[in-house]
Amino acid sequence: MKIAIVDYGMGNLRSVISALKYLAIEDIIVSADEHELFSADKIILPGVGSFRTAMELIRAKSLDAILRDLVINEKKPVLGICLGMQLLGLSSSEGGYTEGLGLVDGVVDVFSNEQVVVPHVGYNQVLVNEPQRLYHGLKNILDFYFVHSFKMSSDSNIGQSLCKYSDSFVASFEVGNIAGTQYHPELSQTNGLNVLKNFVELF
Repeated sequence: MKIAIVDYGMGNLRSVISALKYLAIEDIIVSADEHELFSADKIILPGVGSFRTAMELIRAKSLDAILRDLVINEKKPVLGICLGMQLLGLSSSEGGYTEGLGLVDGVVDVFSNEQVVVPHVGYNQVLVNEPQRLYHGLKNILDFYFVHSFKMSSDSNIGQSLCKYSDSFVASFEVGNIAGTQYHPELSQTNGLNVLKNFVELF
């Protein structure tokens, strides 16, 4: 099993690598090279920072077309983490309207309650509404570690689990071979490690 972590210039790479190695996954590549990404069995798209900057870097490396080909045509399983999850959606208002990769029907915007502390940092509960592969063998209410200033919402059924921080927002989703977590599974102790393990084994 070869796991490719997409290196477009923004992401918590070391923590993700450490978590995968803890799960006894040794065949890990960190790359933006098309051939290396296509050689992988599964893809992880990490991300920390600005949506607009991330998409500019992704487009500059032609990774937008590569990722769409990998996910849509090759059906490679992909897991977006934090900003990486948001990038899989349609668009974000962060830094002005910016189109995302368009792989999932989700839109990223600010928290509507101006009185909540942003960024949303720390552990918070995630409500799993229906059986999902990411949470196989886990409870329906789980704690995960969040660090984000913008949130995703969707009017479609994208297999979403929710978190409430004044607003309810998409904490994770899974549609076919595409999954995403707003929280950081690599920083969420046992629950997060189990989510990563489920992605590797069940997608």
